[in-house]
Amino acid sequence: MLTESLPRSAPPAVVRPRRLRGLLAAACALLAGCSSSGYLVQAASGQWHVNRARVPMAAVIADPQTSPDLRARLARVRAAREFASRELGLPDNNSYRSYADIQRPYVVWNVVATPEFSTVPHHWCFPVAGCVAYRGYFHEAAARKFAAALARQGFDVTVNGVPAYSTLGKFSDPLLSSMMRYGDDELVAEMFHELAHQLLYVKDDSAFNEAFATTVEDAGLERWLAQQGTPERMQAFLKDQAREADLVRLMGAARAKLAALYATREPLSAMRARKQQVLAALGEDIRALERRAGEDYPLYDEWLRAGFNNAHLASVATYYDCVPGFRQLLGEQGNDLARFYAAARALARQPRAERHARLCGPTAGAAAPED
Repeated sequence: MLTESLPRSAPPAVVRPRRLRGLLAAACALLAGCSSSGYLVQAASGQWHVNRARVPMAAVIADPQTSPDLRARLARVRAAREFASRELGLPDNNSYRSYADIQRPYVVWNVVATPEFSTVPHHWCFPVAGCVAYRGYFHEAAARKFAAALARQGFDVTVNGVPAYSTLGKFSDPLLSSMMRYGDDELVAEMFHELAHQLLYVKDDSAFNEAFATTVEDAGLERWLAQQGTPERMQAFLKDQAREADLVRLMGAARAKLAALYATREPLSAMRARKQQVLAALGEDIRALERRAGEDYPLYDEWLRAGFNNAHLASVATYYDCVPGFRQLLGEQGNDLARFYAAARALARQPRAERHARLCGPTAGAAAPED
């Protein structure tokens, strides 16, 4: 099971949607059975190559061939890794205590698909990960081939390169060379996010899992920056959060308009025309936001060039819909992470519909499994 992310601060103008990670169900390759043997083979092979590339972080730091920049960055990551277990209550294991140079820009490529007239993502089901709203591949060509086949069937699709992942503790996950595109604070935040998945993971509920890890990520980074005594970095973090929230609101509003449109059951030609109007207006709104901010958002530029579709909006919904509810839950626990973890575990034991009603509000159905 792999969770992934896109960069926030490399290049500097990026506002990710940083939650576009997804669970690549590599655990199915480890713990038996996927829906297709080809997918099983690529997942097992990809995971094996990542494991084989691991080198203890201490050895990389001590190696005289290691560049000064990499040595310094790994030292900072080691300090943050200790902070994660000591101050954030995240798992104290061997994850993120090794480094792997995978010699490519992304470790996996995620495919998200929705029906033509739905903002609900298609789900794929695996023995350990359960049903997840994306399907990941270690080779870009395989991801794009799979996405093209879905598109021919009439699905809206998107393929996103992903630089980071976690196996939910099934392996000792390394820090990946593909993660070095992050700024230092992003690198730390990503590590907190992936460790949070190891702390709590609920089968068949991508939105719950990603929102929980996102909340831990943000709370953890805020605490880490406070400890570092770097107010300018804290201000940058808060500014980034605000810009991200603006983008998410725009995409959420467009998704709500489309969901209402699809519920009308108008003639297909009319719905297609109105769908494109809504998506075009979203693109204009994002461009206007970029002009007001005085900077571009590269990921969204890529989506704009390709043309927005349901799959893009579903991707964002999976990672953001339940975040406000989790942030409220953290506040109700006095911002105490241990109490927050206990409260989140209690919600995880409730039926899916009940926990989504508690956390995710009126958009709770946006990421519901269809299977």
